[in-house]
Amino acid sequence: MKSLPLAFFYLSILFRLVLSLSPAYLSCQLQKPTGESALAGCPEGTLYVSSTDPSANFTSVQEAINSLPGTGKAVILIGEGQYFEMVNITRGAPLVLLGQLNPATASTRAGNASQRNLVHIWNNLHAGNGLTDEETAVLIVGPSSGYSFGSVDFKAYNIDFENRAANYSIAQALVTSITLANASFYGCAFESWQDTWYTGFGANTYVTDSIIYGQTDYLFGCGRAWFQSVTLANRGCGGGITAWQGMPGTTNGVYIANSNITRSPDIDPTIVTTGQCFLGRPWNEYAVAVFLKTHMDDSIHPSGFTSWAAGGAVPTTTFYAEFGSHGPGANVASRVGQDHILSSEESQTYRLEEVFQERPGWIDSRYQH
Repeated sequence: MKSLPLAFFYLSILFRLVLSLSPAYLSCQLQKPTGESALAGCPEGTLYVSSTDPSANFTSVQEAINSLPGTGKAVILIGEGQYFEMVNITRGAPLVLLGQLNPATASTRAGNASQRNLVHIWNNLHAGNGLTDEETAVLIVGPSSGYSFGSVDFKAYNIDFENRAANYSIAQALVTSITLANASFYGCAFESWQDTWYTGFGANTYVTDSIIYGQTDYLFGCGRAWFQSVTLANRGCGGGITAWQGMPGTTNGVYIANSNITRSPDIDPTIVTTGQCFLGRPWNEYAVAVFLKTHMDDSIHPSGFTSWAAGGAVPTTTFYAEFGSHGPGANVASRVGQDHILSSEESQTYRLEEVFQERPGWIDSRYQH
């Protein structure tokens, strides 16, 4: 029997995987056989970054970003490999970063994203020695000098972003710092210890089908952040999982839906002890953190939330809430009084469309997992 044409072969793979990855970009992301262009199936004008492939346009992700014009949508395909760099995105126009995928493992579920994803962008900076928290981030998305807003639509697919400086004894070492921008992430991993993820002033962020590793306040910020179907992997239990600054009259806050909170599989179990991790603590008196239909293992403290300073009280002006929590850490009987246990009807107020006051066009609604 004659072999199937390569185009038909890759099309058949695309149809088998389209329900678990991006139908818009999967044919671009899949690695191609020797002799076929890595950019086969990619949108016209896509740039190719690779640290090993001599046919690539660039060897550095930042170099590719710096080459882009200021206007028009841009797509960058990143080949398999380790990229030791900081990525700083100040471009206002839409930008998509695509991590290359192996056709044999592309459909691996988010619980094994580290095995699925072939692209690792990392650095090893931490706060101190003249560096602020934000300056340690592996990925920075925000406006350039002279502009009031950064990217209106930044997307990243199937990339692991890692800050390798950190461990349980090192202070702040960020993976993301996103301010005054719209950013969304699909099938990614974010790995650090303290302050892994930052959604800052004026930022709107959406993360799905991803893993976030951290120890202390590892989801923190003051913008609007939605985490959908993610795994939050506790590497330790300092502070809270979330630490937020709210603002009265806004929906600024952190929202975690249909997700899983668990001890990280890569940590010494004597560090993450049973019943020690708080869901959150207030970075200011108007902090907002809402957990919707989220599984919680027994690493969650029975009281759920705690004050910023040890021994203090959680301000009554905070808004902490849960709906449909389940698992060993989801018993709400001993939660602090400031934790609102929502009814099904009340939970409708905290749907994505209500939080962002629309179904944002910068979110890839076709991505399924």
